[in-house]
Amino acid sequence: VCPQPPRPCEDYWGEWKHCRGLRHAFHHYYAHGELPACGRWREDYEACRAWERHRAADAQVPPGERLRGRESGWGGSQKYAPVWTLRKSPPPDWYLPLDQDKPN
Repeated sequence: VCPQPPRPCEDYWGEWKHCRGLRHAFHHYYAHGELPACGRWREDYEACRAWERHRAADAQVPPGERLRGRESGWGGSQKYAPVWTLRKSPPPDWYLPLDQDKPN
């Protein structure tokens, strides 16, 4: 028995519909200078439905989900070091006013 896809098929359909919406397309074009690529959501939906119909092992994790998983870090071992060193307690003079009025 093959495990089911990581999301319900309706989620992929909803993401595809959202991606193709005018508001999202306009925002994506404004932010990135190109229209969004929505084809992966549709492919994932089709793969999910194929898994529901035939329980096909190759459709258990949709291909776009694997790509998104690699990009977001799940399933991978890629970890990033923190940008700042974390401290255990606040600095001793945390309550004093900032030196905004003093020249450098």
